[in-house]
Amino acid sequence: MNLITTNSQVTLHFELSLEDGQIVDSNFSHEPACFVFGDGNLLPAFEEVLVGMSAGQEGRFDMSPEQAFGARNENNIQRMPRSQFAMDLEEGMVVSFADASKNELPGVIAEISDNEVLVDFNHPLSGRTLTYRVQIVMVEEVA
Repeated sequence: MNLITTNSQVTLHFELSLEDGQIVDSNFSHEPACFVFGDGNLLPAFEEVLVGMSAGQEGRFDMSPEQAFGARNENNIQRMPRSQFAMDLEEGMVVSFADASKNELPGVIAEISDNEVLVDFNHPLSGRTLTYRVQIVMVEEVA
């Protein structure tokens, strides 16, 4: 029986939910996902809790904001002139911006006034404790 190590390819079902039980993401009703440990597809803390598990095992883990998508950072909330937006805006809308290096940076429209728009660049799940539920389907050693 293969145990998950840092040299594993893992096939699993997973579910992320909020403290109130609302499911954020799940593939339990779909094909299982496959990742190679350390390939960047999962956050490091989401991988670390899987070490030592094997096919057929299930687990449930509470992930603090620091382990998951980070704490909310007030510096990531920016006020911008309404005139910078040549589109119809709605609160909750995700708008793509470019950072100084021309990388895409999504921001959520948090508030709209006549002259200003408040844009939140925090990850939508930042500051949230998540429950991470997994069912390991297959574990393979990567050469």
